[in-house]
Amino acid sequence: MAPGFIRSLIPRRETRSGGGIFAALKSLTFLQLLQFCTGWLAWTCDAFDFFCVSLSVNTLAKQFDKQPKEITTAITLTLLFRSFGAVIFGTLSDRFGRKWPLVVNLLFCCSIEIATSFVQTYTQFLAIRALFGVAMGGIWGLAASTALENLPVELRGLGSGIVQQGYAFGYLFASMVNLTIVPHSSHGWRTLFWTAACLSSSTALLRSLIPESAVFLHAKAIERENGAPDTGEKTKIFIRETKTMLRTHWKRCIYAVLLMTGFNFLSHGSQDLYPTYLETSKGFSAHAATVATMIGNSGAISGGAIAGWASQYLGRRLTIVIFILVVGAFIPLWILPSSFSALAAGAFWVQFGVQGAWGVVPIQLAEMSPPAFRATFPGVAYQLGNMISAASAQIEAIGGNNIRTTITVNGETKNVPDYATVQGILIGVVAAYLIVVTILGPENHASHFEEAKTAFEEGAGHDEMYEHKGKPRSMHETEGKEEGETV
Repeated sequence: MAPGFIRSLIPRRETRSGGGIFAALKSLTFLQLLQFCTGWLAWTCDAFDFFCVSLSVNTLAKQFDKQPKEITTAITLTLLFRSFGAVIFGTLSDRFGRKWPLVVNLLFCCSIEIATSFVQTYTQFLAIRALFGVAMGGIWGLAASTALENLPVELRGLGSGIVQQGYAFGYLFASMVNLTIVPHSSHGWRTLFWTAACLSSSTALLRSLIPESAVFLHAKAIERENGAPDTGEKTKIFIRETKTMLRTHWKRCIYAVLLMTGFNFLSHGSQDLYPTYLETSKGFSAHAATVATMIGNSGAISGGAIAGWASQYLGRRLTIVIFILVVGAFIPLWILPSSFSALAAGAFWVQFGVQGAWGVVPIQLAEMSPPAFRATFPGVAYQLGNMISAASAQIEAIGGNNIRTTITVNGETKNVPDYATVQGILIGVVAAYLIVVTILGPENHASHFEEAKTAFEEGAGHDEMYEHKGKPRSMHETEGKEEGETV
């Protein structure tokens, strides 16, 4: 018989009423669908801007007369400062609701994107990209909570996979703009950031027109019935309950950061320097590198949706492990060939595995979180992991300069950085680390976290979904379903 921690990877089935996932899809209201779409769009906008830099590393190096490894410093700074945004906007969201903090966050992103397009010096570029890190850091926690908490529990696995792949879609969209519009624009790389600003402002406008999350509306209705405390008292309660949550769940907080450190190394290590790797180490044109990037992101989008759906039946952790094994299996195809078709196939399957595993992350973190803090807890854990992994692009850039290889381009032999070997080693080590950490971690599969108290109510810091009893607090129908269980 397998050890207990292996057997625990397969969750006990929750009882479903009304036909499961297909009945849940039919039951979706137009408002729930809109709220999900705005969460997805917000994360797509975030990714579009972030990868504007990755797609333009060599161009930016020429613009500012720098080496590519110096341009990747901007990526590192963005990742380092994301934790500040996660704390600021996550706290505002758990305290005041999902709607207006996300609108403000998106408008902040828009202003930074416009500012990036007008920088003239390398120092200005680094400063603006660091500031963008603060704006970017707030988006994920708010987008994921907005998208998932309004869905029926049967759809949250699938929803998690789809909303997370807003990241891959943003990368794919940025690649398309870089391939089709930028070469024909007299403004060059700056066009990417103007497009990003249009996307962020449009999403902010859409979110402003859609009502607040049903969870917060219901909590406010309960307050009115019971006699709500004033704003100052609610803020004091929020601060007190936040301290209680940290004191009660500090081990879970540390585990979440360790998990997200591995995931962020996996994602950024396989994506941020990928176009540069193809151009420099394989001798492809910028056009071919962009096309390969688009193929890889097509794999990412399909992997995320499939993994999210599968996690509803296989469990969150087992699905993550399976898709990380896919990553390991296709690393050789990702780095060893020299032909475009083989490398593009490797990119597809590696990103299918990477973003497939990532597709489970939003719902795994939401179910793992103290439920009243499911904007702050996942967002901060995610961005602290980003902070620790912030130097992944620079590690690869520096490692490539120390490990060299030779290629022949148009009959000319060149000595170039061996980014292929560096990326293969990094991703292989990270994949092994993630498998171990995932297996040893907790899982609260299919929990009804929308039934919990909100963060400005007494007792929210102690609240656990698998301890919640009694009449459901949410606006969703939960009759006939079992409480989520800790596995």
